[in-house]
Amino acid sequence: MEKISSEAKKRYAERVKEYKERIDEINEKNKELEEQIAKTSKSQGLTSGQYRGDQFTDLEALEEVNSIRFELADRYLNIVSYYNLMNALSLSLLGIKNESFLNDGRKSCYKSIIYMEEIVSPYIDAAFSDYKQGVDSLAEFDDGAKHRFLCKLGFAIDSVIEGFGSGSKWKWSFVELQGRYAVIAKNLLNLKTFIMQLDPRVEGYSERLAHVQLVKKLLQQSADRYREKYELSTMRLDDIKKAILFLAAMKRLYALLGEVEDAEVVKKKMEIWKTKMEDDQKKKEMAQKMERLKRPGS
Repeated sequence: MEKISSEAKKRYAERVKEYKERIDEINEKNKELEEQIAKTSKSQGLTSGQYRGDQFTDLEALEEVNSIRFELADRYLNIVSYYNLMNALSLSLLGIKNESFLNDGRKSCYKSIIYMEEIVSPYIDAAFSDYKQGVDSLAEFDDGAKHRFLCKLGFAIDSVIEGFGSGSKWKWSFVELQGRYAVIAKNLLNLKTFIMQLDPRVEGYSERLAHVQLVKKLLQQSADRYREKYELSTMRLDDIKKAILFLAAMKRLYALLGEVEDAEVVKKKMEIWKTKMEDDQKKKEMAQKMERLKRPGS
């Protein structure tokens, strides 16, 4: 590799200094917001970080905490954008990618997701009643704000993945990151009011339609990626089970939307994948049994 000149390093350091300072400023404000969450949660007898809305006796306190969490989730995506920008500058000025910045961006994506999971839960396929209170607590954010946040999160994740490249050691870890993104997108839908509001005459229709289309795409993508991870990397049952769970979430959504044919297609796919999982498990058990029989003294 060609040696990087001291002049190039100097230019790079000068360019990224401003962005590092901005990240520090955002993190300082984030600390204040996190302390505010801790204070309000403590007043409810809870510890900071718990997402279950039903633990709050004061719904106003829950709305306050979840509003701050939503803000924090968005602010961490701003941090991701700076890390991606500094990596782009490294490529442009030094000719190398900066994996340290990319890794910090990856971690910031997770922080954003965790705050959203604390609001609407990390459950892949659960009844809406299990996380309804969290969704209701975001009433101050309209459908457009939620959809914009999801687009911003998706762009941040895609940018980090693209920055690392196809041969990254994080390749299969990104399956989980994208899966958790899919779950947040699904759980942000207010399924109690969604059907009656899926009308072009109701304000916010285009945003709601875009949101549900995004959810369908992400759930299918996550199901496919977990199956791919299972078949090409791990052969672990929990990966194929998670793939099937994403299909189950799709089936539940299609059924709710009255899209019967699509629900039936997903149901058949689930059955095929379950059969595949069971056959693989039987083969694995048989191989283990044969291996034991080959051992001396068996």
